[in-house]
Amino acid sequence: MKYVCTLIAVKNMELSKKFYHDLLDQEVIADLGANVTLTGGFALQRSDTWESFIHKAQDEIIYGNNDAELYFEENDMDTFIQKLSNFNVEYVHPLKEHSWGQRVVRFYDLDKHIIEVGENMAIVAKRFIDSGMTVEQTANRMHVAIDYVRSLIM
Repeated sequence: MKYVCTLIAVKNMELSKKFYHDLLDQEVIADLGANVTLTGGFALQRSDTWESFIHKAQDEIIYGNNDAELYFEENDMDTFIQKLSNFNVEYVHPLKEHSWGQRVVRFYDLDKHIIEVGENMAIVAKRFIDSGMTVEQTANRMHVAIDYVRSLIM
């Protein structure tokens, strides 16, 4: 058995491809019309075909159920947050910092799938080290092992 990818149903394929490309830098690697695979390792499926695959009516497909997310990492959160402000997205929450120091933002895509963009953990560790923290203090702050911090800053 081999896991291949996550697939999400979308109402408008062209708008969804544009959203994922323009905001999240995802390129189309396979476009089969009703099914599109993106560079992030996930696929978009047009909802009208998805309905027929799972033998459900359109009103049985529930968007915005808040039980999963697509997770992306970003090296430059400040620039991404500026870019995000140019898009009319509905936020799950604005930029915040988790207890381990990672800055994240969550918002909905066009079909109410949650998107999380989190700061790359190596960038988090580097930010703490650059602020004068030791590797040990950084590991404590990030709630991780010292060896993990060392692997991030190498």
